[in-house]
Amino acid sequence: MSDANRQSPLTIRMHDRDNVAIVANDGGLPAGTTFPSGLTLREHVPQGHKVALVDLPADGAVLRYNVPIGFAIRDIPAGSWVHERLLKMPAARELDNLPIATVRPAPLSPLDGYSFDGYRNADGSVGTRNILAITTTVQCVAGVVDFAVKRIREELLPRFPNVDDVVGLEHTYGCGVAIDAPDAIVPIRTLRNISLNPNFGGEVMVVSLGCEKLQPERLLPPGTIPIVDERSVADVGVNAEPDLDVIVLQGEKHVGYMSMIESIMASALVHLERLNDRRRETVPASELVVGVQCGGSDAFSGVTANPAVGFCTDLLVRAGATVMFSEVTEVRDGIDQLTSRAIDADVAEAMIRQMAWYDAYLEKGRVDRSANTTPGNKKGGLSNIVEKAMGSIVKSGSAPIVGVLSPGEKLNGKKGLIFAATPASDFICGTLQLAAGMNLHVFTTGRGTPYGLAQCPVIKVATRNDLARRWHDLMDINAGTIADGSATIEEVGWQLFHLMLDVASGRKKTWAEHHRLHNALVLFNPAPVT
Repeated sequence: MSDANRQSPLTIRMHDRDNVAIVANDGGLPAGTTFPSGLTLREHVPQGHKVALVDLPADGAVLRYNVPIGFAIRDIPAGSWVHERLLKMPAARELDNLPIATVRPAPLSPLDGYSFDGYRNADGSVGTRNILAITTTVQCVAGVVDFAVKRIREELLPRFPNVDDVVGLEHTYGCGVAIDAPDAIVPIRTLRNISLNPNFGGEVMVVSLGCEKLQPERLLPPGTIPIVDERSVADVGVNAEPDLDVIVLQGEKHVGYMSMIESIMASALVHLERLNDRRRETVPASELVVGVQCGGSDAFSGVTANPAVGFCTDLLVRAGATVMFSEVTEVRDGIDQLTSRAIDADVAEAMIRQMAWYDAYLEKGRVDRSANTTPGNKKGGLSNIVEKAMGSIVKSGSAPIVGVLSPGEKLNGKKGLIFAATPASDFICGTLQLAAGMNLHVFTTGRGTPYGLAQCPVIKVATRNDLARRWHDLMDINAGTIADGSATIEEVGWQLFHLMLDVASGRKKTWAEHHRLHNALVLFNPAPVT
């Protein structure tokens, strides 16, 4: 008999009114297992999957989180495995007659006395890393920049011990696109704002091909680049704009491939010297800008990791920090929960506009929000996007929602809990949160993913003990201890909070940083490709 079969049966029920519960035992539970309530399993139920606690009639609502996550397509006897093939998904919540700013929780008490060691920038933002980023205007230059970055790391970076890394901001945009289409503003401002991320210290360096549609001056027009050297203000006047540092590969001075590489390295040297002069200083925890996201989700995501992140979100808001939650399709089914938490009607209406825009975007592609869930989500026990959304939203904690960002927009100093509208794609969501100004990322996963970002530390939180054991050198925190009762949501939330301060200070590296696990930037481009 397996260890799972020798264990006492464990189930998790999210609300007293729920008529299903998920099986928590590693490996699931076999047919014939009897619970203390007297319920007997009629069939094997895998870990994370739902068991019917009562007889569910055909067309009856299946409740989890006290929300109908689906309707039974036939009678489902008590003790049965309840999975996606037995459920009809509810229709999406309409976007009218929603509760608007109706939830008025007691103000969260301030959380004072917490700090980290970060890099202050001229624009007032704070970085958690000191990185040279090389912006690219078009995919055509990616190979050249990649080779140059390797040489910079090997030949130049060892001379600058205070610089953490050099990264190329490579992407698939820039030409062959309808650059003047209304929605083209999304990828353009995304790349512009990523170039100004706090972790890059205000140093802007651009590599262009020369003939692309996204010309450097269009990407970074005058007035967008901060002055990083105060001496330059005294020399040329307070109204002067810093020059845009651009290497154009088609320029006449470049004769052969290696001359392009040497130009990039010569320009990088100037930026590295300035970055190397920077030092960490103690700043309040309010300077954190944290993006939270989940990927490779399972039924434990909304039980362990995401609630712990939500508790930590409240801690961060209490400390005066900024937290962004995102993923439009993964909150769409809880839009009423979000508009009711908006701090005012303007914020609620902004969320509704983002949902409506995305509904229309999906309709153009002849799909709906149900296209979100993956085979892995379903194998992990999530029957559909409704169930997934209920577990995703809890990452946002309980604080009022004070602002909304459209895709690619920048925070510009906004504090508190922010909804940053993004697709649910891990890579696009992370890219857009970087553009918003994220300096630290938290990513929860149940199925497991080696996701990471070169531009920002990514703290990975496992939802299950089994994943944390098997991927012990990829997961930074194990929230599976919540499911087995050895830790509380609050305890894991505090663990995450303290780890954030250590990672933000550079005292600890995440596993993704240790292994240099970096996903590509993926710009969201809803405009036509020509």
